[in-house]
Amino acid sequence: MKNIWLIITFFITNLSILFGNKILIPMDLAQADHLKSYGIIYWHLSNGHNVDWLLNYRGGSFMLNPDDKFITEARIRGISFEVISDNEAEQIQNLLKSDKFNGDVVLLEKAPKIGVYVTPGIAPWDDAVRMALEYAEIKYETFWDEEVLNDKLKEIDWLHVHHEDFTGQYGKFWANYRNQPWYIQQVQINESMAKKMGYAKVSEMKKDVVLKMREFIANGGYMFGMCSATDTWDIALAALNVDICPEMFDGDPADPNANSKLDFTQTLVFENFILELDPYVYEYSNIDVPIDPFGLNPEGDFFTLFDFSAKFDPIPTMVTQNHANIIRGFLGQTTGFRKKFIKNNVIILGEKEGTDEVKYLLVNFGKGFLAWFGGHDPEDYQHLVGDPPTDLNLYKNSPGYRLILNNVLFPAAKKKTLKT
Repeated sequence: MKNIWLIITFFITNLSILFGNKILIPMDLAQADHLKSYGIIYWHLSNGHNVDWLLNYRGGSFMLNPDDKFITEARIRGISFEVISDNEAEQIQNLLKSDKFNGDVVLLEKAPKIGVYVTPGIAPWDDAVRMALEYAEIKYETFWDEEVLNDKLKEIDWLHVHHEDFTGQYGKFWANYRNQPWYIQQVQINESMAKKMGYAKVSEMKKDVVLKMREFIANGGYMFGMCSATDTWDIALAALNVDICPEMFDGDPADPNANSKLDFTQTLVFENFILELDPYVYEYSNIDVPIDPFGLNPEGDFFTLFDFSAKFDPIPTMVTQNHANIIRGFLGQTTGFRKKFIKNNVIILGEKEGTDEVKYLLVNFGKGFLAWFGGHDPEDYQHLVGDPPTDLNLYKNSPGYRLILNNVLFPAAKKKTLKT
């Protein structure tokens, strides 16, 4: 009798799919696995199909035409979906287009080509974005300095940078880790690459790397960064014509007047900051919000996402879609950005209320966009050197990781529907 009911249930379910006119991927609390939901949408786009992103509807849900392969894949991946009628789909569309509802529909039509900037060798930390991409089953390529300098970024649409140091100071790990094998290896790898590419110093090579990345954005690329890659990227741009590296990093002293020679017209996000030139201080500048190691409070650390008009500001709306608007904070070498150093044209997406700390931001440059997300790992509050990677099977509904994956899908949006 039990087997008969299973067979009946199977046929009823598949009949409803057959006669249903749309598939809805809910992204509110009804979703069993938010992170894999992004992956299956990416997979569907990769197979030549379009998807509607329903901004501000049930946490930023997705809607698409019925497809047997999609249904099968969704079940395999453990993703919640609903089959709705044409009439129900039309009601949702009308609601989103209504002036009384802060929502809209954005057409996703092409899976972006994803690249991740990765230093070769073994590093004693992981990358939250790579973990998110791998968990969601989104394919990506890896790039490093040689590929960037040889214009390989022209082959991708989206680039991620994470725990890198674009100033040439090797993460300012010298004071505590200079005798560690992984640190020695990282220095050797960087110096070998600089020599191969014709540079006398790693810091000089990194300046050209960030210029290539800036060109990538200007030409329509999308770059997303976290942790120390964020502030060091802009610092490298501000210091294009000045030596900011102490002797142990590049063989000669830093310019003692470096701070007075910074050129903030070259930067995209930050200005008027002051560099930390002491190699014993584990900080690059005063951009980063200072952390009191004796006053850490994981249970009381949150930041709030801003609420944007979906019809007039679809881009910031897309990258803030979530089933929660208050997100748990987390630390990193760069944890957050002090608001007073952020340029006026930058869009603040999330901040820690009542403080000077901005956690999440976006800026348009040329034809492209740059998004910075402060901190290292959204589900590991204080991720230390050598800590094991986060198991995303335990955090499949993470609001913090959702912010990362919003950015991955953004370049798939139909360009003419977006305002810059």
